[in-house]
Amino acid sequence: MQPSDYSMQSAVDLGARKAALEREAKRQAEASSGNANPYAVDITEENFQQEVLERSMNAPVVLAVLQSRSEQSDQVERALDRLAVEAGGQWAVAKVDVQASPQIAQAMRVQAVPTVAMVIGGQVVPGPGGPATYDQLRDWLSQIFDGLRQQGVLPQEYSGLGEPQEGGEEPQGAGGEQSAADVEAQEALQRGDFEAAEAVYAKAVEENPKDEEAKLKLAHIRLVGRVRLLDANERRQAAADNPEDVQAQIDVADIDMYGGKIEDAFDRLVATVRRTSEDDRDRARQHLLSLFDVLPPGDPRVGKARRALTSALF
Repeated sequence: MQPSDYSMQSAVDLGARKAALEREAKRQAEASSGNANPYAVDITEENFQQEVLERSMNAPVVLAVLQSRSEQSDQVERALDRLAVEAGGQWAVAKVDVQASPQIAQAMRVQAVPTVAMVIGGQVVPGPGGPATYDQLRDWLSQIFDGLRQQGVLPQEYSGLGEPQEGGEEPQGAGGEQSAADVEAQEALQRGDFEAAEAVYAKAVEENPKDEEAKLKLAHIRLVGRVRLLDANERRQAAADNPEDVQAQIDVADIDMYGGKIEDAFDRLVATVRRTSEDDRDRARQHLLSLFDVLPPGDPRVGKARRALTSALF
């Protein structure tokens, strides 16, 4: 299976604002409920080059062309979100709303919506078009990753898939059975009470320190709780204007982490550790360590960042 070359010219369709706003509202609702996929990003003509083509030079990107208020698109989107979370961010999900960004679908010559494709090294591997289940998408990804490993595009140790979550076809939060802790946390999040939701998972971790799922959810709740109140543009500008502003660097690292730019977040905080000292240095270090908890144990990016942190400290 050989990837095909792909390129497109950037354009902005001002007539698609309504669809774009609807998708943004959906993303905000997912974030406030604690069900957001931290490894997903909404794609427009403006960020396609950076978030899809450039990002794919470092890690695979699954490009999903979707349509608002479509049951089939919702099914595919939920399945991809679940698979990405299970994989611990080994690849990102780039979501294109065909109504908000029709030029992308036209450039890709999309024949059906939803459509899924893999982008790796700036090239596209076509995927299924039309409705697809979690199991079908998992099988497709497995075949793609196997082929890319055989071609030497991906390293042999790259798995691309995590352990399947229990609960059948639907992920938790979309009709699957939830634990008592999940139900209690969800109720708190629906009230907008992030502190209560955090306390639920903190208690679960205290009662069972080996509960890796609770640890991940606790770290994610804390991340979403911080990011939801930030003005991303203002924080990025503050960090650019004053590299010594540790809080601004921490905030941007959180924003990047939430947006799936894992290595960017880690690199920013490692750089902050290098150029600061004493209390500021310790704040940046401690926050970097807390972000490691957002990823599953054994994630290679954590190991790489730990080595970079050790180098920065000593």
